[in-house]
Amino acid sequence: MAIIGNIIKGVIQIKDTLTPESNPVENQKEVLKFLLETAKHTAFGKHYNFETLLNHKDYQSAFSKTIPYFDYNKINTEWWYRLHNNEKDITWPGNPDYFALSSGTTGKTSKRIPVTKDMIESIRNSGIQQVFALNAFDLPPDFFEKEIMMLGSSTDLIEKEDHYEGEISGISASNIPFWFRGYYKPGEQISKIDDWDERIQKIAENAKKWDIGALSGIPSWLELMLKKVIAYHNAKNIHEIWPNLQVYTTGGIAFQPYKKSFNALLEHPITIIDTYLASEGFIAFQARPETTSMQLVTDNGIYFEFVPFKPEYILEDGSLTADAPSITLANVKPDTDYVLIISTVSGAWRYIIGDTIMFTDVNRAEIKITGRTKFFLNTVGSQLSVNKMNDAMMYLEEKFGMKIPEFTICAKEFEDGFYHCWYLGTENTTQDTTKIAEAIDNFLKDVNKNYAVARSKALRGLKVKLTNPETFYNWNARNKKKGGQVKMERVMNEEKFKVWEDFVKSEETI
Repeated sequence: MAIIGNIIKGVIQIKDTLTPESNPVENQKEVLKFLLETAKHTAFGKHYNFETLLNHKDYQSAFSKTIPYFDYNKINTEWWYRLHNNEKDITWPGNPDYFALSSGTTGKTSKRIPVTKDMIESIRNSGIQQVFALNAFDLPPDFFEKEIMMLGSSTDLIEKEDHYEGEISGISASNIPFWFRGYYKPGEQISKIDDWDERIQKIAENAKKWDIGALSGIPSWLELMLKKVIAYHNAKNIHEIWPNLQVYTTGGIAFQPYKKSFNALLEHPITIIDTYLASEGFIAFQARPETTSMQLVTDNGIYFEFVPFKPEYILEDGSLTADAPSITLANVKPDTDYVLIISTVSGAWRYIIGDTIMFTDVNRAEIKITGRTKFFLNTVGSQLSVNKMNDAMMYLEEKFGMKIPEFTICAKEFEDGFYHCWYLGTENTTQDTTKIAEAIDNFLKDVNKNYAVARSKALRGLKVKLTNPETFYNWNARNKKKGGQVKMERVMNEEKFKVWEDFVKSEETI
């Protein structure tokens, strides 16, 4: 009998029963008030006169009218650079203890995003909220006695004079509560190994020593790890190694494109729970099994705003026009794409995180990630979102019986006009690309009227090439993104696409 598991599950059930129902809209008002009050004496707070904003009856509206939008480059150039020079009280009291390194999707150098003590506490509290939400998933008591494999970037952080630097997954793992460390795998020693291949080799060698009940990490790298473990032990699937594996929590990337290839590594289905942890904070998690949507964490140090995702508000680099209107949680509508804007306890203010989301349940503040502002393909008016691209890939998987965990696309101009050039990552590289291109084209015409209009005018057609998924993994490894929190480059500009095509050719000649 799972005695400890029954105790833990009982505590979770009692906590869930005693916790009053939350009001997301009221939570957000209190969060913004807390942010403004706490940061009013910082350089940023003085510059934008937070004291005056707090005295407004409608301080939410006053806040949005006073503070401009910031993407990383803007806030770093105007404010965060002073943190790098060891100045204090710039956008948040004190100095950050960590900087999360993130190369994003198109940047040539790493972004250095401040992570304060308050943000570490916020991430930890959101993680605890997610644990208590497991009560809704009706997991058996013995699940709560199993170990959890958390696959992220290295926890061997870079030590500077007064702070540490690393990817957010490594920072989070290095700050796990002491009571959790007995459950945490692969453990502190292996997690500090910086070299990805060496770390995965150690995981494979030790895999049978662990009783893994849950996995956590981004899908693409988790798949690579599972394949390595399976191959090392000459097993048919991962359940031969970890028979008690029951749950997988994803990490801020849509799981749907990976579903088919991931399930192929299992003996039987497991519970998939989506989470949304970015370099800027723990944003949302799936709180109930009836939906695959995630609930925004509205009471824990992050204030959200939403800009309608329309071409007239989006600049070429993915940032927003200065006059783009924002709305609060009280005014959002379901089934509408929004650009997500956040203000946080790390001193990010009206920050464009780069993701687009859609509300599936407004009252519960439940969302789905629909894409990236930079990954919105609007060449010749096609207005094609990553969400629709993902849908097209799932359609292909069913129609042609193939697995497509990775893809990228570029709108490229040829002598006779523009074409959408697709590279699909699949092991079924002998499929007829002409038929695949026709299937994608017809599907997108049916589900996207703007695409259908573009195809009748300037968009001449599609070109499809197939390559092994390993090519995508090697591309990301070359760009130092392996194992970390990463948004895959679903859309490339022509310059980067040329580099990508040359890389594919070099990989296929090896």
